[in-house]
Amino acid sequence: MARTRRVEVRDGVELTNLDQPLFGGAEASKRDLIDYLDAVRGPILRELAGRPLSVIRVRPGQQPFMQKNLPDYAPDYVRSTIVWSQAGHREVRYPLCDDRRTLLWLANQRAVEYHPTVMLPEIGERTEILAGRVTHLVLDLDPPEGSGFDVVIRAALLVRQALAEAGLAGAAKTSGSKGVHVIVPVRGIDLPDAAAATRALAARTERLASEAVTTAFLKADRGGKVFVDATRSGGASLACAYSPRVRPGTPVSFPVPWDDLPEVRPADFTVRSAPALVGDDDLWAALLPSPQPVPDELIAEGHTIPIARVAAMHEGKRRKRAAQRDAD
Repeated sequence: MARTRRVEVRDGVELTNLDQPLFGGAEASKRDLIDYLDAVRGPILRELAGRPLSVIRVRPGQQPFMQKNLPDYAPDYVRSTIVWSQAGHREVRYPLCDDRRTLLWLANQRAVEYHPTVMLPEIGERTEILAGRVTHLVLDLDPPEGSGFDVVIRAALLVRQALAEAGLAGAAKTSGSKGVHVIVPVRGIDLPDAAAATRALAARTERLASEAVTTAFLKADRGGKVFVDATRSGGASLACAYSPRVRPGTPVSFPVPWDDLPEVRPADFTVRSAPALVGDDDLWAALLPSPQPVPDELIAEGHTIPIARVAAMHEGKRRKRAAQRDAD
């Protein structure tokens, strides 16, 4: 006799294998993931709407992988847009997650992490990311191996000070991993200027406490300090507020008021605990300041600072040549 396939349907989306573990060490099932995303669909959809989306999926028995291209088998109600990838020299058909059905479908595909672009392009059949407008600057704080969360909190407060001295304000959220994201809503700024302003803010943060934080892109140069990553503003993607992460316990990236930041730890917010903390309100929307103009002097300063990835690439090549000379 044929075995009956157990299916649950929500908003017309078939949900399957709900009792399977999400991944090794998740301490959560696929149902927990879907229930969580459904519970926070209002605030997370506000983060995702209109932005080309990359997701990190975890299939049973496989390593997590990032998926940008929408599969051909996706249902018709999942909207998409085609973006030219300069790095890959190819077209990528990104999904657009604008509604509950799409979110549920992605969750049923075991999409655990949600990484929208931090630019808001003009969406059409074909989208040019570089022609979009940057809606927020991002400073991603990455702690050194083996450190506690306290060093990240201190770094975040230094970023807040640097912002205030520049006449700007931002909001903080746990990254869902070991770090903190500081997000600065801005208006009317293009990609090169946004990237420059973010580099300047990172450099100003480093000057406030160079013994504790660094802008060094190469890990070997960080000296056990918190890395203030200024490379996320612009065309890059970022795990958005409320996104789960593929980490032990399935934590989520969660908004935290500045005054509460010293009292929290990333593990406080998981797919099981976070829905009760969200309630009926969008805490992230409440914490984010209104979009602000970016001071011209901040942009000008940033344009004098080398682009981190480019500088690191050249430095890596220089060190390799030096090591070869020494070996000879």
